[in-house]
Parts: sequence; C-alpha cells; structure tokens
Amino acid sequence: MPEHRTRTDGWYAVRCAYELLEGSYEERTTLWRAAGFEDAIGLAEQEADDYARSLGATYLGFAQAFDLFDEPEHGAEVFSLIRDSELGPDDYIDHFLATGAEHQDEV
Repeated sequence: MPEHRTRTDGWYAVRCAYELLEGSYEERTTLWRAAGFEDAIGLAEQEADDYARSLGATYLGFAQAFDLFDEPEHGAEVFSLIRDSELGPDDYIDHFLATGAEHQDEV
C-alpha cells in the first residue's frame, strides 16, 4: 500500500461521466489542485456541469478522483473516451464505471 501523505494541497485527476446522446457516453478526466479528494471532486463537478451544458449533454453525477504525484497544469484534460451503449445512465455506470471491482479510496 502507498504511504499516506499529509499536505495542504495537491494535484488530483477527476474522471466524470456524461451522456452525450441516448446510448453514447463520455468518460472525461480533468486535473485539479485541491486540499483533498472531496475538494477535487467539488471543483470537477462544477466544471462538469458547464462542460455538459456546452455540449447539450448530461453530466451523470459520477466522479472519481486520483491523487497525482507529479505537478501538471491546472484544469488540463488528461483522458476522454466515448463509448456507444444500449444501457441507460444508471446501468451504464454500474456496468462500466462502478462495478465493485475498482481499487479506490472512499470519499
């Protein structure tokens, strides 16, 4: 297990999920400087709402954070994936994003 670090702020990658059109979903990861996981997710969710609105998409209310060790640029997108699926929003998250097999810290 990695050693737990104590600090005032750090860099976090936050992955959010969107429904673009019925049956098309996007997973998008952005970077944030924050005091912890909860703060990073809060910043990302504000941006996620704006991003979804700009596309006419729907932010699905799903966010996962990862604590980075290197210092990237603030707000840079680091991952995006569009996947077609016949699943509805809740089933899509359960099937692809939160299957129960993920190794992650609880927020």
